[in-house]
Amino acid sequence: MLPLQQVARPRFGRAAVWAESPLQLLSAVEAHGAGLLGRETTIHPRGDAIGMNATLASLMEQVPAGVHFAAPTSTIPPLRQPGLDRWVIGDAYSGKVQTELLRGAGGKEVVILDDGLATLKLLATLVRDRPTPLIRPRATARASRKALGLASWWALRRLASQGRLLVFTALPVPAALETKFRALGGHLERHKFEWLGTQPVTETIYEPTVVVGSAMPADGLIRAEPYVDWVRSLTEDGPVGYFPHRRETPEVLAALAEHPLITVNEHTIPVEMRLRGLRSNQTVRALPSTVLASLRLILAPHAVPLKGQPVPVDWWMPGTTQELRRHLSSSLEDGLGAA
Repeated sequence: MLPLQQVARPRFGRAAVWAESPLQLLSAVEAHGAGLLGRETTIHPRGDAIGMNATLASLMEQVPAGVHFAAPTSTIPPLRQPGLDRWVIGDAYSGKVQTELLRGAGGKEVVILDDGLATLKLLATLVRDRPTPLIRPRATARASRKALGLASWWALRRLASQGRLLVFTALPVPAALETKFRALGGHLERHKFEWLGTQPVTETIYEPTVVVGSAMPADGLIRAEPYVDWVRSLTEDGPVGYFPHRRETPEVLAALAEHPLITVNEHTIPVEMRLRGLRSNQTVRALPSTVLASLRLILAPHAVPLKGQPVPVDWWMPGTTQELRRHLSSSLEDGLGAA
């Protein structure tokens, strides 16, 4: 793995970012701070994304020079706009992103930011020898949607072969996967939230156990009851601070808040920003999630334990396929959430 400062990347030109989640927003700032996007970066936040306004308010006061924020919108910035050098996205499985991608990149570079486990899934799909549509694992796609996903697979492969596809990630990419992606011509650069690490800690958390919430119950992938019971069981070690996922249901949050030792925090900004002040006498718990990988990078200097909880078989809903269960649990299998 090469440190960022040893990798020669362009520090010129302009970039346009389509940020559809608070984490993508933070990742875009990190990419600019690392000098990967150019001297001028305009971030276009998706207006209806949960937590976006709070994250914007937090970041706007402290972003690196050259970062500008457009007004929140539902319109993706055009790829072929004049004077643009880099087009930056997080969700390569989005139909809106794929439609814009197929209009042609010209001579521009496409940069892909972290979007959870989907980032690793995307890399694994792009290096396959057999053309594979870029469709979300849970999606039931019509023929037209599969055709769009397949054309996007070819488009990203072509960009990689031309040296114009960069993936910027904080996730531990398996060595074999990285080798295959680089063999295509793709660029892969890692970060450890270096820019965020220079910012002051803004929140103090006192509970000995901190739980990062999961969207799996809300997405109908696991049963809510055993999940709530698991979080409640963690109070045996003392008070629990619960930080919800942005898609969690009011019913789950209300059930947790009823427990006298569980404090359910309001969802505001990404936990990568909120939990930076934790110390070694506190423990972070979560179901399989890439947040364990990102927090490990951020909290490593303070030796904060992070423990991933495997999903018991009886938690899964019947409609959650074996393939999807393996995909969702892969963060623990690949070491992302090991204790």
